[in-house]
Amino acid sequence: MMPTEEEMSKEKSVLRWGGLAGMLGGIMFIFTIVILLGFVPAAPATAEGLVMRFPDVRAAITAGQIVYLVAVILWVMLFLALYRALRGSSPAPALFGTGLSFLGLVVYATGGLTVVALAPISNLYHAPGATSVQQATLVLLWQATQGIFNETDTVGFAVFSIGLILLGVAMLRTPAFGKVFGTVSVVFGVAGVLGISFFAVDSSPFAIFGILAFIIYPLLFGWKLYSLSRAT
Repeated sequence: MMPTEEEMSKEKSVLRWGGLAGMLGGIMFIFTIVILLGFVPAAPATAEGLVMRFPDVRAAITAGQIVYLVAVILWVMLFLALYRALRGSSPAPALFGTGLSFLGLVVYATGGLTVVALAPISNLYHAPGATSVQQATLVLLWQATQGIFNETDTVGFAVFSIGLILLGVAMLRTPAFGKVFGTVSVVFGVAGVLGISFFAVDSSPFAIFGILAFIIYPLLFGWKLYSLSRAT
């Protein structure tokens, strides 16, 4: 049965909202990088240096992480819209790809505001009367806490990248996306899996994979969804 005009209008509304959310999320992530690189000096060589300087950069880090969390929320809208666009032609990879991508974003959202966990450690470190032994213990606690966030980011990115591969498979079977967009999604996903396998999530070489996944992908596929919403 052919969809009614009202149903088509609702479908296009979902694609439009998801497309705009994806592009805005990519832009927000760029703002995150600008804030964290522009207002937070290069990290000290030691963990103690990170704890010591935290009060001076806390405001900038908090602002950057809030913008990042907003971007993650917008990406959720993007992937839900992608599922809506792909489910008709390729329901299985569309469903599982969206589910895995969503799971990866949930993990990233969980670690989106690290300042909530790190600020109390810094407060105790800088508290009047804190002894050198207590401060040394707090530095170790800081390292352990940051290590947990690095682990969740690693798992989140791996799961997210597998989701991109499955979504790419769904796109290959969907005429509206075709081989070009399907191949791009698969390549981005494979690159993400390889990147997280060979580089630490907090290392400089990993940055290119983060740019592919969190800037180029949402901008490109957000634009694609928005274009589909305007098609007659």
